[in-house]
Amino acid sequence: MLLMDPVSDLLTRIRNAKSAKHRYVDVINSRLIKEIVEVLKEAGFIENFLTSDNKRTLRVFLKYAKNRQPVIQGLKRLSKPGLRKYVGYKRIPTVLGGLGITILSTPRGVVSGSTAKRNKAGGELLCCVW
Repeated sequence: MLLMDPVSDLLTRIRNAKSAKHRYVDVINSRLIKEIVEVLKEAGFIENFLTSDNKRTLRVFLKYAKNRQPVIQGLKRLSKPGLRKYVGYKRIPTVLGGLGITILSTPRGVVSGSTAKRNKAGGELLCCVW
């Protein structure tokens, strides 16, 4: 399957899975997707992720609170293939006053907004999660 925007596909699959209260969701495996999922795991928005045996899919285990409410309340794609959005490290936006994270693609890899500010590295705004 040819995807024009794998990041939007990842976010849509996670959004649909959390709405249906699924335990996990399978997404297409790529280096960019794996790095985004690693940032989500470090931030505590997902439990874990596993690579399948054929290394073509990535299984992302969603995280829920005690009352079966998803930890991820929302996801938004900021930079799109038709309109890329780049920011310097001083202009990285905060999400809900620090309750959410922004994910950036920087020269040092895919990192959260707070890590990019700490490393003084700007880049492409991929998405925000809250």
